[in-house]
Amino acid sequence: MDIGLFGFVPDIDTARTQIRQAAADGFASYWIPQAFGPDTLTIIAALGQDSAPMRVGTAVIPTYPRHPQMLAQQALTVQQIIGDRLVLGIGPSHQVVIEGQWGMSFDKPVRHVREYLEILMPLLATQKAGVKGETLTCRAEIAVPGAAAPKVMVAALGPQLLKVTGRLCDGTITWMTGPNTVKTLTVPTLNAAAEAAGRPAPEVVSGFPICVTDDPAAARERAARSFAMYGTLPSYRAMLDREGYEGPGDIAIVGGEAEVTDRIAALVGAGVTTFAASPFGSRDERARTNELLVSLLHAFD
Repeated sequence: MDIGLFGFVPDIDTARTQIRQAAADGFASYWIPQAFGPDTLTIIAALGQDSAPMRVGTAVIPTYPRHPQMLAQQALTVQQIIGDRLVLGIGPSHQVVIEGQWGMSFDKPVRHVREYLEILMPLLATQKAGVKGETLTCRAEIAVPGAAAPKVMVAALGPQLLKVTGRLCDGTITWMTGPNTVKTLTVPTLNAAAEAAGRPAPEVVSGFPICVTDDPAAARERAARSFAMYGTLPSYRAMLDREGYEGPGDIAIVGGEAEVTDRIAALVGAGVTTFAASPFGSRDERARTNELLVSLLHAFD
């Protein structure tokens, strides 16, 4: 199992600092969400030299606002710039965003992601697509010479989206999804769908808040406040409920070095291929967390 970092970056200067440090520390990957700040693919392109030799990934880009042809062109261009280290993480986002903020229909998101992948994957692989779906169509050829197709990961949580993901692309990126759920739902559903489609076993990138601390109760309370929004979104709420967690504070990996190491190690047995750590806490706690993560970079090879 690799260890990467999951970074919430408010601006490009912060991203530059964090990415340079992550690469210098030897992390295998760095993952950036597409939220309401800077555009993630633009950041990755701009900081491509700073990120070598890590993989850098989007975690994740909402699919609805970007037609798959547009996203394919962007992703292949970034691949050219950074040297084939991009992992393209995508997802349908949430109804409150798609309908409430953007005024777009969130009807049948699993169908939407399936049609999106049926266009995106051929465009990335051959730079050609000829697909007419119920909601998405693409009859086009693009030209980004010399760019390799990046791996594509979907933020798939429920069983139907996991099946589509396993059948059509390279893996999943999870958040607010506990180790038991990864072991009993995520991994077996993905693997079965991939095997039936004749595809390799998918990657499973699992993001968790993490804090090495001498006061785990305070850290959980802080996580509950900082990540409270995720407990209100239906897809994440379903994952927390499945795990038996009251809220985001319960999913955070907190405690001393030994306890945190044991919880990270348990992810290997759950089938996680990349642990994407999202450190939180005080400056001292973040430094202590980073020190432990660096010490564990090759512990699970």
